[in-house]
Amino acid sequence: MGCKVVVCYGHPQDPDAFDAHYRATHVPLARRIPGLSGYTWGKCSALGDGTPAYYASASLYFPDVEAMHVGLASAEMRDAGRDVRNFATGGVTMFTQEDESVLGSVREV
Repeated sequence: MGCKVVVCYGHPQDPDAFDAHYRATHVPLARRIPGLSGYTWGKCSALGDGTPAYYASASLYFPDVEAMHVGLASAEMRDAGRDVRNFATGGVTMFTQEDESVLGSVREV
């Protein structure tokens, strides 16, 4: 189906500064990563009462594993990675994921 790098951002010390830096500086850096087929981000909300585990998350999509590995090894990814310390004061959790569509395979019981 495709692959993605998911970046989960902890709650920053200054949310307004995080948002401004993310939009003005980090997005342009990350958009240069070779092989990207999509890039989304958004702020997290809890489903119930309380605070969500993360402030925001981003997904960097690649058409396949090979393209993702090229993107991960690129100078552009290193530049974006170095920039994270400039705004992500709440910490970062990152992982990769291979997506599998399940909409067509759901059976009614």
